Amino acid sequence: MRQADEESELLKLISRYVTPDRRYLKLGGSLLRMSEHERAHFTRKLGEAASEISPRELGILLDGGWRERKTAAWLIAVAGRTEFRKRLGELLLASEGPYAGQAYCVALATFGTPSDADLLVAYLDRYLLRPDLCYDQTAALGTLLLLDARLGAGRAAARFLTPGGLWQQWIDGPPSKDYGTPDSHREFVARLCAFVDESARHGTACADDLEDASE
Repeated sequence: MRQADEESELLKLISRYVTPDRRYLKLGGSLLRMSEHERAHFTRKLGEAASEISPRELGILLDGGWRERKTAAWLIAVAGRTEFRKRLGELLLASEGPYAGQAYCVALATFGTPSDADLLVAYLDRYLLRPDLCYDQTAALGTLLLLDARLGAGRAAARFLTPGGLWQQWIDGPPSKDYGTPDSHREFVARLCAFVDESARHGTACADDLEDASE
């Protein structure tokens, strides 16, 4: 009975937070192709969802499939729930499924601390040694570069971007890869983070409205 209740709760959370307007499919590069009107609508709804969902419900989504995990990571980023840092780092490093790793990176980028950079370094140390695997190496490097710029650090350049270093070895393969430049990956993550910031502003406004209504 308990398992059936948990499955029922997960399905309700998916219906409420993951699938409306096919949200889980739009979280990522598709955001950058939205019109101004679509962007405003999407960030408002995402901000509202992030302000409504509870930590417990986020944990349930993180135990689900890639759609649930991807959506949960974005909601965590928008709500600034840094208590999920360790869990997201574990999921990123495990790379158990597709499509969600970029979302973990975006969340770590929004948290923006040396601890988040450490998680990215651990990921890159492991997966840049695997040129046969094209997982989330580009998102992780772009995020680390973004954090380096914010924190005044140089981890990416010193550890991965030296001539003939791990990044170049991964790019060269085999198989060889044409995935753009490290700076292009940094800019991509920065643009996704701008959506997080916009959504967070909507979420704060929504929370303030709910607080006013309860008084």
